[in-house]
Amino acid sequence: MQPEERQKRIEQYLQQFEFASLEELAEQVGVSISTVRRDLAVLEAAGTVRRTHGGARLLNPRSDEFVFNARDTHQLREKEAIGRYCSEMVREGETVILDAGTTVYHVAKHLEPKRLQIITNSLPVANLFGAAMRIETIVTGGILYPRLGVLLGPLAVEAMSHMHADLAFMGAGGITAEGLFNSHALLIELQRAMMRAARRVVFCLDHTKLGRRTVVRLCSLAEAPVVVTDAGADPAAVEPFRKAGLEVHLAPM
Repeated sequence: MQPEERQKRIEQYLQQFEFASLEELAEQVGVSISTVRRDLAVLEAAGTVRRTHGGARLLNPRSDEFVFNARDTHQLREKEAIGRYCSEMVREGETVILDAGTTVYHVAKHLEPKRLQIITNSLPVANLFGAAMRIETIVTGGILYPRLGVLLGPLAVEAMSHMHADLAFMGAGGITAEGLFNSHALLIELQRAMMRAARRVVFCLDHTKLGRRTVVRLCSLAEAPVVVTDAGADPAAVEPFRKAGLEVHLAPM
C-alpha cells in the first residue's frame, strides 16, 4: 500500500471514531507502528490530525453527533438489564466511578434516586446527573473528544490518581482467557487509573463481548474478578471464566 493510500485510510478511520491508538491504526492499515507515526506526521503537517500520547485525533470531524449515541443503540435491552442489576450493588452514600462506556451509562440511569458521589470522565453521565439533587458529580477533566463524549489524556489520569472510590463500573471491548481488552490506548490508561482508585471493580459486558478480543489488553482476568453480563449469554461462553475464578453475574432481562 502506497503512503498516500495509507494516510487516506487513516483519515477515514479517524473520521469514523475521532481518535485511535497507534496500535489500532497499525492494525487497520497493516504496517508497523513506526510507519504509522510517519504517516501521522504527514497528516499533522497537512492540518488533518493531531498526534497525541499513544495515538492521534481528528482535528475537524465531519459531524458533531456523538458516536456514543450510535453505539448505545446496540444490544439496548441487554445493556438496560445490566444497568438495573449493577445499580442494586450500590449502597447509599458510596462513591462510585463510572467510565464512558455505553453499558455503564445504563448503570448511571438507575442510580439517580440514591444519595451518591459520582466520579466520571463521561459527558453523557455528567449531563445525566446535572440536575440530580442527591448526587454530587466529579468530572475528571482532560482532553475532550466531543463525538465520543469522553475526557481522556494525562490530565484525566492525574485527576483519577487522587481519587478513592468504593466501586468502579467499567466497560471493555471484549474478554477472553487472556484478559480484558479495549480499542484505544488512551482509554486503557485512564481505565487502569480507575481500577487503582476503586476498592471494587465491576466490568459491565453484554454477552457479545464474551470471547471477543480487541486491540489493546487492559488487564488479566485476575485483575477483573467481577463481571456482569446479561442472561442471554451462552452458558458455554460463561463457564470458562467462572472456572478461571471470575465472579460472573447474569442480569435477568
